[in-house]
Amino acid sequence: MTTIPHIPESAPFSLEQRSWLNGFLAGLHSSAPAAAASAAPANAEPLLILFGSQTGSAEGLAKKLAKESTARGYAPKLLALNDFEQANLTAASKAVIISSTWGDGDAPDNAVNFWNWLKAEAAPRLENLSFAVLGLGDKNYSDFCGASKKFDERLAALGAKRLQPRGECDVDYEATAKAWTESLWQKIGNGSAAAGALALAAVSVEVTNDAAKLALTFGKNHPFPAKLLTNLPLNRAGSGKEVRHFEILLGHSGLTYEVGDALGVIPENCSDLVGKILGTIGATGDEPVLVENFIRPLRVALTENFDLGKPTSELLTEIVKHATTSELAPLLAPDKADDLKKWLYGRDVLDVLQLAPGKISFTELLPLLRKLAPRLYSISSSPKAHPGEVHLTVGAVRYELHGRKRGGVASTFLADRAEKSGAVKVFVQPSHGFRPPPNGDTPMIMVGPGTGIAPFRAFLEERSAVAANGKNWLLFGDQKRSADFLYEEQLTAWQKSGFLTRLDLAFSRDQAEKIYVQTRMLENAAELWVWLEAGAHFYVCGDASRMAKDVDAALHTVIEKSGGKTADEAKAYVAKLKSEKRYQRDVY
Repeated sequence: MTTIPHIPESAPFSLEQRSWLNGFLAGLHSSAPAAAASAAPANAEPLLILFGSQTGSAEGLAKKLAKESTARGYAPKLLALNDFEQANLTAASKAVIISSTWGDGDAPDNAVNFWNWLKAEAAPRLENLSFAVLGLGDKNYSDFCGASKKFDERLAALGAKRLQPRGECDVDYEATAKAWTESLWQKIGNGSAAAGALALAAVSVEVTNDAAKLALTFGKNHPFPAKLLTNLPLNRAGSGKEVRHFEILLGHSGLTYEVGDALGVIPENCSDLVGKILGTIGATGDEPVLVENFIRPLRVALTENFDLGKPTSELLTEIVKHATTSELAPLLAPDKADDLKKWLYGRDVLDVLQLAPGKISFTELLPLLRKLAPRLYSISSSPKAHPGEVHLTVGAVRYELHGRKRGGVASTFLADRAEKSGAVKVFVQPSHGFRPPPNGDTPMIMVGPGTGIAPFRAFLEERSAVAANGKNWLLFGDQKRSADFLYEEQLTAWQKSGFLTRLDLAFSRDQAEKIYVQTRMLENAAELWVWLEAGAHFYVCGDASRMAKDVDAALHTVIEKSGGKTADEAKAYVAKLKSEKRYQRDVY
């Protein structure tokens, strides 16, 4: 008879962390054994699995699908969508595409070249191909799963046949993706006759009291309750922003990361917002509710489990049943989508509930809310420079709208509530390729205005720690040099020592004419071209909607003017940079 393991009091965890870990271990101990797949037989049927991934979620699902397909008798070939030439779709019989969407319905970076090839007039016919597409997206954006829709429709237009309808996953994608995948297997079956004889060997999960070995279990579904060590403002007096530097202790969790990775943070909602929602629906907060197989007080569930931001369409529909004369009611008409979008801007669940106070009970409300999703932040430290720690550079979002003070859930959680909470639940999200050049002698050009500086601080700390000889060029910008020069002492010290070869600054409000990082790129176009021709890797981090597009346009201009290229030749040059993984972006 086995005993349920527990964390001893001597382990290096706080009381809150030890309590959480003991509960997790009890659940893990009672779980069904994991399954280990046998290798596919020699005559296994080929299955092409392609992914387009900006943050790594789609890539993770694709890898999981590939592993499962092997157990079912297939011989999977796993590739990024940009490796379409190696994929050879014209010769493939079955293909599964899993892709996220970037920006306004665009393909993620490692799928851009694929989409350009697929949508071209010269794209080949694909009558011999059977395919299925799964999209990852965010319903807060108008073109939900836009990239996967384009892939799905274009493949069909080229004669390929759908194995099953396209799947669409919101931010909380795991359950939807699992159901879609199970449906796919039911339709296509096992990959070979021998697959029916494959046995999935049960493997026991070895659980131990050794806290250091618990790292094997920590991830998105089981985040580690870490301690927040440092919470420092980076802006000075006179700034219109609030950017903070956070240092989080990973300690003996065993969690590891590389520069370029992101840290997933599980936030908690503001207690004031939760209290107002409870008052509006006429609840005390002590009511027991079942959430993910655990009974929790309603107040705790609303704080830790549910998204209280943008209301779901299901909630809007339910509210209008009780508020037929409200300003919201006419906006739910199909032809009022744009007006509804404008009305919803900045509004949250509380705003909607206040249209019909007391009309919806908590039992009716909870199924109409989304799960509170983790937020991903670019890591701004090198593990070689800060062993056992992970640093973040986060702008706290605060504003007043519709008569209420509001704030970003995760950014204000870190700034205001994390220390009181006792632990910050975190996991590491590996990068899909956003890394410094593998050769330390290779030059780097880094464009990171505002909080986009985060991964480049990590890149530079890493290169400094390993004494890499490659040249480093950083373009940083913000509003005011006197108030918004993030990490000024560290960056200027690197510049004075010669380690940071070039530091070009763009503070937009220090002069009448606004200057941005793309302005500095164009001013130094000749030098930038020399670096590119010398093999430099070009990186961008920050705002996707404007900055990243402006920087991309500036890069094309630099290549045209200083490289003497036509517009089409510049496009081809940039496409080559991307295919060689010399142009990488971490944008949001």
